[in-house]
Amino acid sequence: MDIFQQDKDGVIIRVKVVPRSSKNGIAGALNDVIKVNLTAPPVDGAANEALQETLARLCGLRKSDVVIICGQTSRHKRVRLVGANLDNVKKSLGF
Repeated sequence: MDIFQQDKDGVIIRVKVVPRSSKNGIAGALNDVIKVNLTAPPVDGAANEALQETLARLCGLRKSDVVIICGQTSRHKRVRLVGANLDNVKKSLGF
C-alpha cells in the first residue's frame, strides 16, 4: 500500500507517530508510512492533536482539515488532508 493516496475528498496518508520526541516534525519514510515525531505524550488525545497541528502547519491547511480516519489510539494512523492536492502534500512533507 502506498504512503499517499489521492481521493475525491483530499489526500490520505499513512503515518507512524513517535510521541515524546524532542521536536515536532517529519522524520522521513519508514517502509510504507511517514514517521512523525511529536513532543506531546500519548495521553488524553494530546499526540493526536499535535499530529493534526503539525500536519496542518506543514501542508498549509487548517487544523480542522486534518482528520484522523483510522488509528485513534494506535501509533499507526491513516490521516485525511481534506481538500489537499497530492503533489502539494508530497512537496510540503519533503517527498
